[in-house]
Amino acid sequence: MLKEKILMPKLLIYTILLISPAWLLLAQQVTPLPITSYDYTLPANNVSPIAMGTGALNITNAEDPFCAYSNPALMADNKLSSLSLSFCLTNQEDIDFYTALSLSNTLKDKQFKYFVLNTGAVSFSYQPVSAVHISQFSNDGLNSEYYDYKMDKVQFSWGGRDDNYPKFAAGINLKYLSGRLVYLKEHIVDNSLIRDGFIDDKAKGVSGDLGLSYKMGNIVYAASFYDLLSMLWWENYDPVTLKRRAALGLGWEGTNSHYYAGLQSKISQEPETTFHFGYAYTFNLGKNNYSTAQNRNSVDLRVGVYSHDFYGTDNINFTLGGGYYYKNFRFDFSLNNTGMKLSDSEYLFSLSAGI
Repeated sequence: MLKEKILMPKLLIYTILLISPAWLLLAQQVTPLPITSYDYTLPANNVSPIAMGTGALNITNAEDPFCAYSNPALMADNKLSSLSLSFCLTNQEDIDFYTALSLSNTLKDKQFKYFVLNTGAVSFSYQPVSAVHISQFSNDGLNSEYYDYKMDKVQFSWGGRDDNYPKFAAGINLKYLSGRLVYLKEHIVDNSLIRDGFIDDKAKGVSGDLGLSYKMGNIVYAASFYDLLSMLWWENYDPVTLKRRAALGLGWEGTNSHYYAGLQSKISQEPETTFHFGYAYTFNLGKNNYSTAQNRNSVDLRVGVYSHDFYGTDNINFTLGGGYYYKNFRFDFSLNNTGMKLSDSEYLFSLSAGI
């Protein structure tokens, strides 16, 4: 009996020693996620050409059919039902693998950008948040990497105000995200491809925004908080949170002139704040009051700038835009470039129809 009691611990030790290398080998074979950023609400990613044309930020103008994207509180002032689509067009350019990792939310080439259905104070929208596809070999031809990452978002927005406080409005965005990552890394040995890492994983998540606005005469003060509460669950990796951001701004609405100013920043120890300024002017082409949607016939011209520090033209984004509004139909476009380099511009187009 004593001998058996002595042998049992040895047997357990031998078993642990035998299976430990297997567990270590399995742990070494787990490929880490190559995605380095979940920062989706960047100024350059704004889906609205109206906002982009006036400095890439709109948290005060409720006439923008895409306003719920930046500030859901503006839906409290939406009186029309409309269906709107926006598209993005960028110049063809090469993008290497490591640039893609740092821009996990980049949309390239001409493609659909955003869809939104507004019905009074409520809106429903769909957005392909991320679409990155990279397949390349290293300069020496011995290493290859394949990276395909897509993330879609469905959003419900609502804005409202209390009759006891008619100047104040609040709104929320509730978002559902779904995506997939396929990643393969290999190297060549004796004309054979050896796999270094492979990922084929899916993710689902939820997130929420909060928007506020306060109107005092012709001036609107507003604030938005993006992805305040969020979680993205991978099937085979630890869950992650989206990068939280906040925006503050004010707008002055005249008869024809409209002025906008604001800032957007990360909610973190390294905020990376951008400052936004914009101006728009409306030309009334009809004899009737263009503020009435059924009679409206007008052209808008928009200009704006935004930057982290406005130090040198290469650090400043210049924006330009315009639009034509006829009754319940409107067409808008914008141009966004860095350092006034038109060859590197990104264009946004949108179509909107009242229903």
